[in-house]
Amino acid sequence: MTTGVHNFTEGKIIAPLLEFTLPILFAVFLQAMYGAVDLAVVGWFASTADVSAVSAGSQIMQTITIVITGLAMGTTVMLGKKIGQGREREAGDVIGGSVCLFAVTALIVTFVMLLATPAITRIMQAPPEAFGKTVAYVRICSAGTVFIVAYNLLGSVFRGLGDSKTPLLAVGIACVCNIFGDVLFVAGFGLAAGGAALATVISQAISVLLCLWIVKRRGLPFAFERKNVRFHSKIIAAVLHIGTPIALQDTLVSFSFLVILAIVNSLGVVASAGVGVAERLCGFIMLLPSAFAQSLSAFVAQNIGAGRYRRARLAMFCGMATSFCLAVFLAWLSFFHGEALAAVFAKGNGAVMAAGADYLKAYAIDTMFVSFLFCFLGYFNGCGRTRFVMFQGIAGAFGVRIPVSWFMSRQTPVSLFHVGLATPCSTLLQIALCLAYFVHLQYKLRDNGGKFL
Repeated sequence: MTTGVHNFTEGKIIAPLLEFTLPILFAVFLQAMYGAVDLAVVGWFASTADVSAVSAGSQIMQTITIVITGLAMGTTVMLGKKIGQGREREAGDVIGGSVCLFAVTALIVTFVMLLATPAITRIMQAPPEAFGKTVAYVRICSAGTVFIVAYNLLGSVFRGLGDSKTPLLAVGIACVCNIFGDVLFVAGFGLAAGGAALATVISQAISVLLCLWIVKRRGLPFAFERKNVRFHSKIIAAVLHIGTPIALQDTLVSFSFLVILAIVNSLGVVASAGVGVAERLCGFIMLLPSAFAQSLSAFVAQNIGAGRYRRARLAMFCGMATSFCLAVFLAWLSFFHGEALAAVFAKGNGAVMAAGADYLKAYAIDTMFVSFLFCFLGYFNGCGRTRFVMFQGIAGAFGVRIPVSWFMSRQTPVSLFHVGLATPCSTLLQIALCLAYFVHLQYKLRDNGGKFL
């Protein structure tokens, strides 16, 4: 029995796109539950300092995950193009080269993070009462970097094949294990932030082992042998050419959020915990556009590989329309019921709930904007135009998000809502850049006789 390859180059668009996107949405939802459950259980059974530690620590680890996910997008796009071109035999080399690349990446990231965690925590201006807890949380999670890397590589392979259900199954089981581990280590053994980190590492390991077992049992739809696992210089260069700009862009964007968190941390532990709660909620709110971005990358890559450019554009527009319709409801919920949402992670702590709700209002506005932005980015990633994706992300982060958040944090009295407005302002600039580049690509496609360069 082998995993099936989904061909997105023929037939309807909306139904296959949604069918492919929904498992990705549920998978990223469950993946977001890792940090959310950590924060919720710590909020219920530990101190405000522990909440701040998990908030800052998970933001640091999220940055690491974003780098890996960005690089892994190179594997997804490469596989999608090979399948779209009908060159499935070459797909084995793509996977083998990616395994070598990400094995080295895992070793480097683990070594660096174990040594640099205290310095990174200081740069983030973690509150003194939460400093040691933050370092412990990040170091425990960093020890499991190999599982973060392995899971994201396996997920990129499955998505490149058009299989979004297998990662959903794996992360679903792992999420249940994470919830059990949080309750056991935090509530049962009283390990607080460190217990939450331990539960996360164990659950990620289970997720990876499950994915490997599924691959071994089902096999792959093309020949893949041990000889494929080697440093294919051309394959690795191609994966890096696509994935590095995405990883760099995502890293710098995530860094901009770390800067904002550092700015907020300087305002005190309540503001730090409140924004941490809001960011955790935002992680869920942004899941829908994020899922469309991932699914569109694979969908578009296959169609670009097959020369179906119009179909690739239509898929992007379908994703935008669907994502925006659902985003309106999420925006309403976040803007008018933010305190109730914050109560999930800060039960009984009125000050933290109020701070989180205030910051969340700004994200409610951004929710509608990113339904367009993320679909643009998914389209450009699938086209292999990742350098532009990097450029627009850096422009938004350093041209708008950081300066506006810093300026707003210096106003008196400080409003977390005003600080948070830096994010939708940045998104508007990025949408304008994406729209201009999209039009440019269409003229370029026409001028080259329909050949996509």
